[in-house]
Amino acid sequence: MFDRNRALSLLRTGSQRQDADFRDDQEEAIRHLVEGNGRLLVVQKTGWGKSFVYFIAARLLREQGFGPSLLISPLLSLMRNQIAAAERMGVRAVTLHSGNVAEWPEIEARIAQDDVDIILVSPERLANEHFQTEVMAGIAPRIAMLVIDEAHCISDWGHDFRPQYRLIERMVRRLPTNLRLLATTATANDRVLRDLTEVLGPDIAVSRGDLNRPSLTLQTIRLPGQAERLAWLADQLETLPGHGIIYTLTIRDAEMVAAWLRSRNFAVAAYTGESGEQREALEQDLLHNRVKALVATTALGMGYDKPDLAFVIHYQVPGSAVAYYQQVGRAGRGLDAAYGVLLSGEEEGRITDWFIDSAFPKPDEVEQIIAALDAAPEGLSIPEMQSVVNLSVGRITHAIQLLSLESPAPLAKQGARWQLTAAPLGNDFWSRAERLTSLRKDEQRQMEEYVALPFGTHMPFLVAALDGDPSGIAPPSLPQLPTAPDAATVRDAVTFLRRTDLPIEPRKQWPGGGLPRYGLSGRVAAERQAEAGKALSVWGDAGWGSLVRAGKYQNGRFDEELVHACRKMVIDWNPQPCPEWVTCIPSSRNPDLVPDFARRLAIELGLPFLPVLRKAEDRPEQKAMANSVQQARNVDGSLAIDEGSVPHGPVLLIDDMVDSRWTLTVAAWLLREAGSGEVWPLALSKTGHGE
Repeated sequence: MFDRNRALSLLRTGSQRQDADFRDDQEEAIRHLVEGNGRLLVVQKTGWGKSFVYFIAARLLREQGFGPSLLISPLLSLMRNQIAAAERMGVRAVTLHSGNVAEWPEIEARIAQDDVDIILVSPERLANEHFQTEVMAGIAPRIAMLVIDEAHCISDWGHDFRPQYRLIERMVRRLPTNLRLLATTATANDRVLRDLTEVLGPDIAVSRGDLNRPSLTLQTIRLPGQAERLAWLADQLETLPGHGIIYTLTIRDAEMVAAWLRSRNFAVAAYTGESGEQREALEQDLLHNRVKALVATTALGMGYDKPDLAFVIHYQVPGSAVAYYQQVGRAGRGLDAAYGVLLSGEEEGRITDWFIDSAFPKPDEVEQIIAALDAAPEGLSIPEMQSVVNLSVGRITHAIQLLSLESPAPLAKQGARWQLTAAPLGNDFWSRAERLTSLRKDEQRQMEEYVALPFGTHMPFLVAALDGDPSGIAPPSLPQLPTAPDAATVRDAVTFLRRTDLPIEPRKQWPGGGLPRYGLSGRVAAERQAEAGKALSVWGDAGWGSLVRAGKYQNGRFDEELVHACRKMVIDWNPQPCPEWVTCIPSSRNPDLVPDFARRLAIELGLPFLPVLRKAEDRPEQKAMANSVQQARNVDGSLAIDEGSVPHGPVLLIDDMVDSRWTLTVAAWLLREAGSGEVWPLALSKTGHGE
């Protein structure tokens, strides 16, 4: 049975505070689980202490002779603080995920020896055959409690729906009704609650707390240009006390904002999905105040806990009020007052539209995949599929993942290959896609309303968006921050945005299947490779990127400022051996655009311009090719050089945009084959596919 004194002792040990006491509903939730009073859904605001509920309950159950608990969470890499607290309470917690495969044999041995109190796994692990046979088969009859963390991920309606959580839905339906089940979330409005109740059982008890965060002072500031927002951040970090998180919508922006703030002598670092093994060190740097802030994507979201986080600033507007509440709620958990500031810029609508449009595959994409698999009874791997369908590897992978989680699924994996099953794709799939796309659009419009709110009205709006009670919310406790950046800092930010350049790495391998028109396959011979090149900007970004876009699609001519900027970039770059002449990639659609720019740049550099490359065949634009294999095939045989037209010295090879690098790779091979010296690529903008 439930022992309150023992539970309170564990709470104080885990929190390292001898004066700690249970928060509202915390004790009742633990009692409910320990006494086996049925399934429980806990909906409590960030910082309430949901992890203490399941770790203390797991410990008390073990002390009473029950078996281990199983916790399913998408946040294993961000639960280090919580696991440390569990270990202080004597809870023996282990994690099984893709990042610790080498430790699995030891962990599985401990589980088999009943030396573990709680097992933490990702939802993907549930579908893993090894996990099912080697781990779950042995402990399934002894599991004392199943915990589903971030349970809103189960719901189609949730702001952070994870397709793999559909595996949990099927698992829950097979569980014995008397198994202790705890589901936790901070972000469930009425619609999500109804969905979770249907999935987890209509008799599930719900513990739902107050959503107001009185410690947070919320503010919104509309600053359309990136330079203005960068300047505002630099100005405010000078005076904002404490440490915090600055959220961006993209990895590229996180890295750019961090670089700008470092150039202003702030101790900051970027934290993204590409931070890899540095993640834990970066989390510790913020936890111990070794950095002023982490500039992060949602990779640093649910699960990170720093009670004295003094501010959360958003560089751009997230896609929904519920997602924003989740992120800004990291601040002020253990402080009387903290800032949550939302900056709004002109590019965020395009970014959010992209996320919404990319959430589900399009009917024509599914048709391409189904047709390709139908024509290959033995199945296709994802690399093989790239050569058959004109879709990016990301789109192929995402579509296959979603389709494989349907029940029944129209395709299944056999070894490394995907094959069609006998099951057709049901209409429910497309109905769900249409319904959720419409919902995301509504959420996007709701955030536009939030941005326009006057100071002091933001918290009631967020609480109402989560179907909480917005009445009685007190005014913010901190003063409003300045809404305009310093003009001199803005000028510095513009200069920063325009002094960046990006590397163009040479390709060293021809695509799978080669380029048959040129007779090329395998490795690109070292003496025929391009050298490492430079791109002046990111396509469409503030700084030079927007000027490149205007020149290509509005003015029909690249601005003279871009010529001067590229001249400076080449001088600073100083490639050796130094280019002795200039050429460019030809185009049949805009035959004068790039040659005109290359000619003007050559004059500035004091070099001759020789347009020796020509189009041998018209092909679709490279941006119409969705993956690397398709892009390479599109270039195969499309370029040529007239015999005897190429000087022998090193050459600067100009193009307006670079994406897959296949055009530059083939052009460099042709130039070297024709007798030129080293080929140095230079592009005005680097772009991701679809720009």
